[in-house]
Amino acid sequence: MKYERFEELPVWKDAARLYMGVERLCGDEAMRGPGDLKDQLLRAALSISNNFAEWFERGTTQEPLTFLYYARGRPEKHGRC
Repeated sequence: MKYERFEELPVWKDAARLYMGVERLCGDEAMRGPGDLKDQLLRAALSISNNFAEWFERGTTQEPLTFLYYARGRPEKHGRC
């Protein structure tokens, strides 16, 4: 299936739902204390959907695959970065 906009990607939709869940969690009274844990969680959750959007706009598959290999802690199979 060919997607015209990143908002159509199922993985982007899942990431957006994750952010909304984290936002609800951070609205809980227990998260209102001092420190920046709440802000850190919100930024991390938002960056997931933003990264998928940025990847989609670039139109390549090699770059995200490289980052996935890094995230798994393994060097890329083809030796390219």
